[in-house]
Amino acid sequence: MERIDVAVIGGGQSGLATVHALLRRGLLPVVLEASDRAAGSWPHYYDSLTLFSPARYSSLPGMPFPGADCDRYPHRDEVVAYLTAYADRLDADIRTGSRVSAIRRTGDGFAVELEGGGRLSARAVVAASGTFGRPHRPALPGLEEFTGQVLHAADYRSPAPFTGRRVVVVGAGNSAVQIAAELAETARVTLATRAPVKFAAQRILGRDLHFWTTRTGLDTAPLGRLLGRPPAQPVLDDGRYRAALAAGRPERRPLFVGADGTELTWQDGKREDIDAIVLATGYRPDLPYLAGLDSALDAAGNPRHREGVATDVPGLAFVGLEWQRSLSSNSLRGVGRDADRIARRLAARLACR
Repeated sequence: MERIDVAVIGGGQSGLATVHALLRRGLLPVVLEASDRAAGSWPHYYDSLTLFSPARYSSLPGMPFPGADCDRYPHRDEVVAYLTAYADRLDADIRTGSRVSAIRRTGDGFAVELEGGGRLSARAVVAASGTFGRPHRPALPGLEEFTGQVLHAADYRSPAPFTGRRVVVVGAGNSAVQIAAELAETARVTLATRAPVKFAAQRILGRDLHFWTTRTGLDTAPLGRLLGRPPAQPVLDDGRYRAALAAGRPERRPLFVGADGTELTWQDGKREDIDAIVLATGYRPDLPYLAGLDSALDAAGNPRHREGVATDVPGLAFVGLEWQRSLSSNSLRGVGRDADRIARRLAARLACR
């Protein structure tokens, strides 16, 4: 069995930032990426997605985001190209098409099992597989009885297939509002939420919000441990989404209370035929390969950790979790800081063995 220092599970932004940090400390990581390229979930997001942070605040350690306009909001495809170039520049051992099926404890580390029968022996493991592979589909009133089309935002690409149709988008976050507003240009759309949508100004006093969170230290403040469950994030808006909702394109309604066939029942008792429901209801950490490690995950499949270090499994760590340590933990601009802390701790641990 091949023996390695650190197995990094996932070759997206979190995995690449982790490799950068581990290499700086003299460790030789191997990245195990299930897809055919090191770009994480970015190639699979919807076509119109743009970052909510400007290019100047969207870089991994050691490589600024390219382009002359540092204040633009990069498109999805720009991020894919950036991550691909970053991976090439690392000159690391990145093994695509390598899906991890299970990780098991051994006497001196971990056995990493791959689909197809491959196995590696690792002294330490960093789970950096993100959340895209585990879309959250909450229990909604009547959803199981609805016979129209139901899809998660993970499966949404563009508004073209929904032209002229009646669509309900469920969710109150950035993606929900962005998708609903886009769909409303060619379809009749309702944004269904449990509470009114909360907005935050994209720009304050002529500066992007990320300038102020960085300048004040809020972006890096170690609040993750204090908050417990991550708080709901407001929708960042330059005014266009407030205007769209005010104009009813899309309209906003409280969440439906039931369904029968293709009909939804709204809270005011009205019933309406609906063609499709888009669940923009977020994601959860995608860690099925850790199920065989006692105490690595809680009953809901979420990691047990303290600022990214597994609480009950020595040698196991996480990078890229939402609010792992701070507001920016699962973002391009912030994941490198968490990766550096994890690399430092793993290097110290392995030096003693």
